[in-house]
Amino acid sequence: MEQGNVISLTEMLRRAVWAGSLTPEQMARVEAEVAERFAPAGSYVCRKGDPVDHWIGVVDGLLKMSSDSPEGKTVTFTGMLNGGWFGEGSVLKTEPRKYDVVALRDSRLAFMPRTTFEWLLDNSIPFNRFLLLQLNERLGVFISLVEYDRMLDTDTRVARCLGTLFNPYFNPGRQRTLQISQEEIGYLCSTSRQRANQALQVLEKAGLLRVDYGSITILDVDGLRTFGN
Repeated sequence: MEQGNVISLTEMLRRAVWAGSLTPEQMARVEAEVAERFAPAGSYVCRKGDPVDHWIGVVDGLLKMSSDSPEGKTVTFTGMLNGGWFGEGSVLKTEPRKYDVVALRDSRLAFMPRTTFEWLLDNSIPFNRFLLLQLNERLGVFISLVEYDRMLDTDTRVARCLGTLFNPYFNPGRQRTLQISQEEIGYLCSTSRQRANQALQVLEKAGLLRVDYGSITILDVDGLRTFGN
């Protein structure tokens, strides 16, 4: 969240990438049926195996999507900032959720009921197009996780993880300064706070970002996404 700027649920919905293509009538129904919920830092927004009854967006906060393997290893898929939406795949397939989502800080969330989501699918071609593009982007990110985990060093993994935060489909916010701690970066990138700090110093020296107390400013998003190539 930008300091001093508290966004309302209605503002968040109207700024959504997919909202601009809806008719006034469709947008009115969305605003009437989407509800806001609060998730305190450290709490689960949803758990692996839960039924999926909502499409979820971030009004304000920071979330981590992850899953634990049978061996006890935690795999972090992605982080989610203000304006991002997730869970469309599980809603479409009506299957139990395949991952955990944890609030890394106090977060305000938007819950769109399955019935509203399915109504938009039936009545808005642009909404369907948005979902197709977002699912394609999501697939690309998840495929790249194999490379992150098996082939990339920590500096490169942190760079790519931060670059993913600025994907316009997942996290459409335009701000380039993130109010984020090094501990939170460590959680998102599956590394320790100390190792995240070292990686940030490397990336700062490379001119890709600037580190300040409690925040980082992204200077070169494309450079983060291609760091290590």
